[in-house]
Amino acid sequence: MKEIRLESSWKNILMDQFDLPYFKELSLFVRNEYQTKETFPNPKNIFKAFDMCPYDSVKVVILGQDPYHGKGQAIGLSFAVPENTTLPPSLKNIFKEIQSDLGITPIQHGNLERWAAQGVLLLNATLTVNAGSPGSHQGKGWEMFTDAVIQKISEGKQHIVFILWGNYARQKGIHIDRKKHLVLEAAHPSPFSAHSGFFGCKHFSKTNAYLKEHGITKIDWK
Repeated sequence: MKEIRLESSWKNILMDQFDLPYFKELSLFVRNEYQTKETFPNPKNIFKAFDMCPYDSVKVVILGQDPYHGKGQAIGLSFAVPENTTLPPSLKNIFKEIQSDLGITPIQHGNLERWAAQGVLLLNATLTVNAGSPGSHQGKGWEMFTDAVIQKISEGKQHIVFILWGNYARQKGIHIDRKKHLVLEAAHPSPFSAHSGFFGCKHFSKTNAYLKEHGITKIDWK
């Protein structure tokens, strides 16, 4: 699938995936889903995380599970929603933790392009979903693709911060070389689990301390 619309640096790095059987099957599946069902995000935003954060810019990876399945929510960046949309509970809790950790009040809208532009890859494990049906595109090949993304970042770069919230994200962390990178793990920010170790994790200050230690510009989480 050489015609895939993907930011050029990522396209070069992930080129070896496009001819693999799983990716060809995934492409056919996704195309059919968009033609026959209401599917999110908008097709032009499937690879937005990569478009907004080229390979050479990546400093931090925040891993989500799959896109929001409600109308008008998914924009192709994990945990993010359009600017004039009610904040989902997980993102509200992320902002609460930033405020508690750093003593700053984040801008209260959910379009996290401001983070992506600074080198935060907001990556979902699965990049598409059917309306009203969470997890509907799991097990179709996206996980293999995003595993390859994580592996290529881990092998090709140094001093990246990987932020893994919840068991699903932790399982994706097996592909990360922890000698070269910082891996931060905590409970998921969802209201069901945030009080089990997400609140108080201080991942935002820990990320910036690590970046500073390695001479890398910090992220403005505001």
